[in-house]
Amino acid sequence: MSNSAAMSVPGAGPGQFASSVSDIMARFFLPDGRMGQYELLRDLRAAGPLHRTSIGPYLLTGYDDCAQVLQDSAWSHAQEAALLHPGVARESARSELPASFLWMDPPDHTRLRNLVSKAFTARRVASLRPRIHELAGRLVDGALEAGAFDLIEVIAYPLPLTIVCELVGVPAEAHQSVRKWASALARGFDPDLLLTEQERADRSEGARQFQAYFRALIDERRTRPTDDLLSALAAVEDRGDVLTEGELLATCVTLIVAGHETSVNLVGNGLLALMRHQDQLQLLRRRRDLVAPAVAELLRYDSPVTLTTRAATRPLTVAGREFAPGEGVIPLIASANRDERAFSEPDRLDVTRYHNRQAQPSRSLSFSLGIHYCLGAPLASLEMQVLIHEVLDRVRVLEPLHDSPRYKPNIVLRGIAELPTRFLS
Repeated sequence: MSNSAAMSVPGAGPGQFASSVSDIMARFFLPDGRMGQYELLRDLRAAGPLHRTSIGPYLLTGYDDCAQVLQDSAWSHAQEAALLHPGVARESARSELPASFLWMDPPDHTRLRNLVSKAFTARRVASLRPRIHELAGRLVDGALEAGAFDLIEVIAYPLPLTIVCELVGVPAEAHQSVRKWASALARGFDPDLLLTEQERADRSEGARQFQAYFRALIDERRTRPTDDLLSALAAVEDRGDVLTEGELLATCVTLIVAGHETSVNLVGNGLLALMRHQDQLQLLRRRRDLVAPAVAELLRYDSPVTLTTRAATRPLTVAGREFAPGEGVIPLIASANRDERAFSEPDRLDVTRYHNRQAQPSRSLSFSLGIHYCLGAPLASLEMQVLIHEVLDRVRVLEPLHDSPRYKPNIVLRGIAELPTRFLS
């Protein structure tokens, strides 16, 4: 067993809530908490905006406080990541992963992000629509032919994994290996205290396999470049003045892992939400103009990312408390997205919520804010929009076969492990 209970904290929160807050936090960080996550988060919000964990960082529960931290680059992602993941600390000589721009601050973050962002321009993402359309249609047809199937295995993984691998330049024969390594790293995004010894070992092995694979693939691309991101990044590294080999390897790994694991969760969580709210699904059948705003609502309603981490780089105040340099916070994104003060009827799925541009509600924090706003957000949204259109075009009946699907143990990247589903044409 992992040391999950260590994240609980006796005495946290207002005095009258101390015992219950400790219990809620312990349940939230246990794998069983994935199923009832939103009830636990609602209780944490009711108990207060700030709750300290036993390893130091404070949980932030409210929308305004989370948004404040995410938008302010004075809150460092690099320092807090080193605290929660001592095995992958950026400056450690024994680091499992080379430096990734996910856990960097400017100027290194800015330099690497600018290089990668060229692959995610609006024009580049839009050019992928025909390929996404073709692949999504084929996957939905396969699901219809099966009738009953696991939505995660048949649709949620193949769609984003194939697209991001093609974008980066990973050949089809390596996709299943990449998926295995990425799954181990995605689990390893959780705080080390929540991981078993085997899960930490799997993370290390996944990192080693990823690096070995990309080293060989980079050498090949230098000899025979193609029209993909890896070839472009390898050419930059060859110049030796912008991108080191370690940074190149880390960037490739980051793009693959972040480029599909969150999208898998978006597809699984989002389609389950629609299947559980047939009135909203039928509204989308009548109003195709609502598909894009519906994806924004699905991201808010059941976020693919539950939380992130930050540390103060100078004295900073949030939720009424002053934080000294080095002190950390954990913005609970999933809680912020259900904050009653930011959203009307936050526990209700409403595919029209983001339709009226003149009266927009608060934006979802699922893709973060500020300098760490998700580079792949437009691609993930497009994949989901195209998939929903394909489902609406081809599938007459879609329903889950079980009321309570099994969730992955992951808390940072929360998603469904298996989703038995029925499609009928």
